[in-house]
Amino acid sequence: MLAFSLLLSITVTVTNPQPTPRQAVPVVVPIAQNGKEINSAVIKGQPDTPWQLDDLNDDGRPDELVFLVDLKANQTKTLTVDLSSARPKTSFTPETKAYLKLNDKNKKHPEIQAIAFPGDVDNRQMYNSIYGHGVVLEGLYNAIRIYMDNRQSVDLYAKNTPRLELDSTGFYTTRKQLEQGYGRDVLWAGTSIALGSFRGWQNGSPVTIDTVTTRMQRVIASGPVRSIVEVSDRGWIYNGAPLEMRQRYTIYARHRDIDVDITISGAPKTYTYCTGVQKLATDNQGFLTQTGLAGSWGTNLPDKGMPDITDTIGLGIFVPAAYLRSVKEDDVNYLTLLKTDTKGRIRYSFISGAERDSASPHSATEWFDYLHRWEKEKRNPAKITIK
Repeated sequence: MLAFSLLLSITVTVTNPQPTPRQAVPVVVPIAQNGKEINSAVIKGQPDTPWQLDDLNDDGRPDELVFLVDLKANQTKTLTVDLSSARPKTSFTPETKAYLKLNDKNKKHPEIQAIAFPGDVDNRQMYNSIYGHGVVLEGLYNAIRIYMDNRQSVDLYAKNTPRLELDSTGFYTTRKQLEQGYGRDVLWAGTSIALGSFRGWQNGSPVTIDTVTTRMQRVIASGPVRSIVEVSDRGWIYNGAPLEMRQRYTIYARHRDIDVDITISGAPKTYTYCTGVQKLATDNQGFLTQTGLAGSWGTNLPDKGMPDITDTIGLGIFVPAAYLRSVKEDDVNYLTLLKTDTKGRIRYSFISGAERDSASPHSATEWFDYLHRWEKEKRNPAKITIK
């Protein structure tokens, strides 16, 4: 139990606007410290609900409280949240995780919070200095890693059963672990956009983030309710001029989709960028809509060291209208061309499924139906009022 010292009581009203139930709806409450040291929360009426306080700007104080609610069709829930200075003495079962590990000579792979490289460091050196080649974000159904190099590509790991398991496999599942029911890296991206990787756009093609003054990756939050990682590029020379870019990737507990929030400063609003999903190598089926939804389903050989094992997977991406300039299909991708809003932000979400995933759709038809339902939820989010 907490030795509770109440500092602030907040009323949160959450409404599901749709005639279908929703599970694990994120409720994010901004926290204004106002000189008070907030360390814990209690959600009245739902005392066992996991919650999390996150420090987003690395000043040592929480900026947001986050928890999840389940809602019936058209249901409204009103919750009272008490914030306290007491240190929590209980913990919740983790359902997400983020980590960044060094690839050290002793193969201990120590976890670190952040790493930055001068822009003139060789891409291969950066890539190989990190265990797994980049920061990792894991949920119950899948995980991603974001390569620490000029590509900053998103790679995908799919699971057989919903659980956290990368502490055991680290994206490098062995044959013995596969036999034991672990998932594995399921995507061979090649020169494609992979799954939701962010790119520039020049001369009608995606371009990587090649010339920068500094590259950085860091773990912002790793917790029971959500995990957040950040990729930063300072002094990115794009269209002949430098700009600053920050990419944040967030996964919530019980979600298979990942939200991307990009902030770009120093660039005209006329600039175009891109993301999308790749076409799979074998038996690819896919689609691209003018309204920002794209999906693919097919088979590929993700690990050339295990040429006898292929994986059939589904990829999807949704870009809201405020950030969508146009769409385009090329030989290897379904692309969505992006623009910033008036604040220099770009937001989109991507999602994945897999034939090996027991909780996933298992055919192209089922996957594409799932993506259209997912898009509808993204377009009609729960309405949250905070007092």
